[in-house]
Amino acid sequence: MRHFVLYSNHGKTTGKFKDLVKAGRLDIVANSVLHGFFISNGLRAGIDFHIVLNGPPDPPKHIRIISNKETPWSKKDIGTLLRIALWKYKKGKKVEALPGVFIERKSFVDVIEELAEKYPVYLLDPRGKRLDEIEIKPGPVFVLGDHLGIPRKERRAIKDYITETISLGNIPYFSSQCITIINHRLDMLGIDTEYWETLDKFENKK
Repeated sequence: MRHFVLYSNHGKTTGKFKDLVKAGRLDIVANSVLHGFFISNGLRAGIDFHIVLNGPPDPPKHIRIISNKETPWSKKDIGTLLRIALWKYKKGKKVEALPGVFIERKSFVDVIEELAEKYPVYLLDPRGKRLDEIEIKPGPVFVLGDHLGIPRKERRAIKDYITETISLGNIPYFSSQCITIINHRLDMLGIDTEYWETLDKFENKK
């Protein structure tokens, strides 16, 4: 399983929105999810994607999306999936809003701490080691921010849970592009490369 954690600084924590850009740059979240799960005519079978929204009116909200054939995916409208998840939030509970899509109240630090108990955690940082120069351990967790990055306070809070800081080079890529680059590197290493071919109604393809 490949794990991604995306920190959204201002992503709205209510489903009451129409424009993803105006909803705290949820377009970045949607594009990152798209590039995390989808390949040409296929859906990756081993992705565990965590989104932590910190915008108004009720932060934080943790949306978790796990590869699932039954998720009502639409590559053109991931915003609807996010909206439904937010609408189905219930205080004090972890809710499965859609098949493979869960929502609860959980902070960024708590998400990282929980994952670090089981998996190696890699934080994207321009000052880190080059991705192609490190040994990637099984079940990797890759942590990144939106266009504003991860706040210094949050970075300090998770520093003890980080296995390694990694860099994709000096060029500032979009969050979604970072995820594509990481996925490509893992594909080249043969790590969790299974996918379902969407043209054949998600039949398993290895």
